[in-house]
Parts: sequence; C-alpha cells; structure tokens
Amino acid sequence: MPLGRLNLQPICNLEPNKLFMKATINNTLLAKLKSQGKYYDVWDSKLGGFHLRVNPTGNVTYRCAYARNKIATIGKASLLTPTQARDRAKQILGDAAVGIYPHISNNASKLTLHDYLDGDYSRWRLIHRKNAVEDLTRMRVNFFADFGNLLLSEITPLLVEKWRLKKLSRDIKAATVNRDIAFLKAALAKAVEWGFIENNPIAKVKPIKTDKSAKVRYLDKEEATRLRNALDQREAILIEERKSANQWRRERGYSELPTDSLDYMKSLILLSINTGLRRGEILNLMWENIILDKAVLTVTGDTAKSGKTRHIPLNKEALCILRQWRERTISQELVFSGKNGEKLKSVKKAWARILKLADIKNFRWHDLRHHFASKLAMKGVDLNTIRELLGHSDIQMTLRYAHLAPEHKAKAVEQLLVD
Repeated sequence: MPLGRLNLQPICNLEPNKLFMKATINNTLLAKLKSQGKYYDVWDSKLGGFHLRVNPTGNVTYRCAYARNKIATIGKASLLTPTQARDRAKQILGDAAVGIYPHISNNASKLTLHDYLDGDYSRWRLIHRKNAVEDLTRMRVNFFADFGNLLLSEITPLLVEKWRLKKLSRDIKAATVNRDIAFLKAALAKAVEWGFIENNPIAKVKPIKTDKSAKVRYLDKEEATRLRNALDQREAILIEERKSANQWRRERGYSELPTDSLDYMKSLILLSINTGLRRGEILNLMWENIILDKAVLTVTGDTAKSGKTRHIPLNKEALCILRQWRERTISQELVFSGKNGEKLKSVKKAWARILKLADIKNFRWHDLRHHFASKLAMKGVDLNTIRELLGHSDIQMTLRYAHLAPEHKAKAVEQLLVD
C-alpha cells in the first residue's frame, strides 16, 4: 500500500534510505503500515520522541528518542499495544529529564550492531562526517551479513580476522579491507564513549601492512590527448543536438536556447586536472570562493576533507574555463549545478561514457587528482608545495609522488663526489 494513502505527513529526510513521517500512533495506523522495501519511521503527533520503526520486511518496533542522538527501543508492536508503548515512552522521557538514561542501563548490553549503526551512530555520523552516506552504506554492505545480528559485545578480533580473510580470498585489496575495518573500529569506539560497551572489542586488531608508496595512476601523453579529444567530440555532439532542438522550437514559436554552451563535464574534468580538487570539493565549489581577477580559488574548510581551508592559484587554462563558464551558467551560487540550481549528485555515468569514448581503462575520477600531482612532481615542483596544493594534512600522503621526481635524490648522491 503506498504511503500516501495512510494520510501521513512527511516531516524530514535525514538518513539514507529512511523516510520520516508524522501521525497519531494507534491501532488503526498499525493495521495500515506496510513494508516499503526500506526502513522508515513514523513519529507520534501527540508525544514528542515517541515513534515507530518499520523495517524492510514490515516488522514494526516502538522506539523513543529521549535526548540528542539517543534512542531507546521499547519493544515490538506485535507484543505491545500503542497505549502500553506510549506509557513506557513517557517513563523514558521522564527519567531522562532528571538524568536517568536508558543507554547506560542493561539495554546497552542488548544492542546489536545493526540497530546501533542504523540508530545512534547513523544520526551522529550524518552530522559530523562529510562522506557519512557513503561510509554508512559501505558498513551496512560489508558488516550486516556477518555481524549485523550480533551484540556489540559479541564482536571479537577472531570474527573480524575471519571476515578479513574471506574478503582477501575474493581478491579485495588489502587497503580496502583496512579502510573498512577502520570504519568499524571507529564506530565501536563511539559505542564505548557513549556507554554502550565498556571496551572496544577490536581496538587491538592491526591493519594489514601495505605498500604506501605504490604506483599512482595518471594519464600518459597519449591518454591525455585522447581524453581531450573525447571531451571536444562530446561537446560538439551536444552542440549539434542543441541546434536540432532549436529547429524544433523555432517551428513552434518557442524561444531558442544558446548553442555555444560549454559542456559541464568538459569544464569539470579540465578544472580538476588543473587544480587537483577532489570530486566533492569541485561539486561543492561556490562562485563566492573564486576571485577571477586575482586568479585564485579557495576550498573552504567545510567542504575540504581535511577540514582546513586552502587557496589554489589558477593557471591560464583553469582561469579561461571558469571565465567562460561564468558567462554561460545561470547559477549565482554553485559553480556547477543541476537543472534547478541544486547540487550535482553524481557524474558517474557521464564519466564512464567519456572514458569509453577516449579508450582509457582503469582510471577513476580521483585519478585526475593523482594526474595533477604527478605532473607537478615530474616538472620538479617540491613535495611540500604539492602537499599544500592537494590539502594533505600529512606529508606521508604526498610521498607517493616522490618517485616521479628523482632529481633531488640524484643530486644528493652526487654530493659524494664533491671534495
């Protein structure tokens, strides 16, 4: 049954794959609730904090939000009436008002990883981490099947080690496995901080040793030429399509659209190559953070991965791209926006088509950033300057490009011949 037939009022949409609605929680409502193939919550219109959680299978649980980022599970709707659950919610809210919190009681020892990640931790991470949606999705995919129904206290180093071996046997890279375990370890560290468990059960699990100076992927001369040719070809196709569309508009008396518009993907890619911006940084770029007269672009701390503001000088090509794009875009805020001025959500499909057209394989969007840094290193730019331009907080991250600039090592050993 579609949700619209329940006369529920949408109130917000804060969590990935969750719907939030408001209604009076009673037996009539319970009889109408159906599975939507995803989690969704229905908040009681009479008692603040009291709500229902409906899971993808259609099972319903009573819950109560009694403090910021704190939710207590009351019980299953199949076992409690709405009146009984509401009375329990009132008791929880009353106790919380005088400093008695259920998350420090025995309820904490009954918390599964599934409920924890989809509850308190999800809400916290969505507020405090920039890539929260992607990170939470990765944790659900990676850990729910093996650990989702386990209590937090039941997760052990041995279980994690078996999980790690299973992933490695499937040819998943060690660096990827390390990153996923780091996510889980950080989530459990928060559980300790919040009083759900006494100790982080996997705190001593060590990451697999990996080659941190591994070869980075960047475009060789032929690939760079093919990429630019593909961008020009794509833009030419789009211009011809616009001319055809204008012919249709003229015949019907509609105003024509400009035919000299730049392709947004061409501008995005070439700007990335010339600035080393991360995908998230360039998609969040605002016109107010670009000073064209001084040829400088600012990545603000709230959009930077490191949380620190940095300033990037614009070379001639980057400056030309932004000036041309400024004349053609209608957005006064975001530099690159969607049809209605909203932030572009994804460029994956368009990026994949461009790579295919350019016949470039095994190249990610993030490798444009590697290309930027690699070319600087090969031109003799010192690693600390590259670090500042990339926004690395630690020089260790930048050392991966050191092998591309061997001149300083050659000069060092030549000193042995000097008397």
